[in-house]
Amino acid sequence: MSELTMYINEKCLIDLVYNQLNTFFPDGNAVLRDDIHSLMEKTLKRVFVCFSNIRRKYFYEDGNVLFNHLHSDQYAMFLYLLSNTAWQQEKNEHLAKKIFLLNKTLHGIDAYFSIELPECFLFIHPIGTILGNATYGNFFCVYQNCSIGALSTTGGYPKLGTGVVMYSRTSLLGPCVVGNDVVFGANSMIINKNIPDNSVVLGQHPNNRIQENHIKTTHRIFDL
Repeated sequence: MSELTMYINEKCLIDLVYNQLNTFFPDGNAVLRDDIHSLMEKTLKRVFVCFSNIRRKYFYEDGNVLFNHLHSDQYAMFLYLLSNTAWQQEKNEHLAKKIFLLNKTLHGIDAYFSIELPECFLFIHPIGTILGNATYGNFFCVYQNCSIGALSTTGGYPKLGTGVVMYSRTSLLGPCVVGNDVVFGANSMIINKNIPDNSVVLGQHPNNRIQENHIKTTHRIFDL
């Protein structure tokens, strides 16, 4: 049976987050170790469930699920889950905001603590990526410089099915409905557009090209 193999133990991980938060944000309202400790059990369970579905190098080896705090994609995913757990479990907005800002500072990703990413998701060097308050299906994968959000003119956020992949510099804007197993090619953009299941999306609004996708995301990205 798989287990979570960590490169440092839980106490050291708590100390690392504690020191980072209080070093980056010395605002006179210090985070306590106990604040982080109360979140760690649930967060690491979520890390295990997420990472156990990512059968890629550095995530899975010899039947064990790996979590390396010095692997920046993994640490960015952990910090999102920690911030989201602080919000879900404790409604501790002050702590959740600090963890969100720590993630943004270290990794350049804007994944706010209150957005609801799915049980299994994957960040791949996500510098410059902004994830708005969309609906996210399971097995979501996002690369660098991607944006998901609403338009100031129309409002409304995208709804993503299962197995959506966003390669670099992809933008999904407005109340788009994206089906299952949809791949957005690099530099693609859709605005207020619905995409059917099993599609590859190329090009930018309004001149998108839609091709058939023959490879399930769980095979393409997650190696399941």
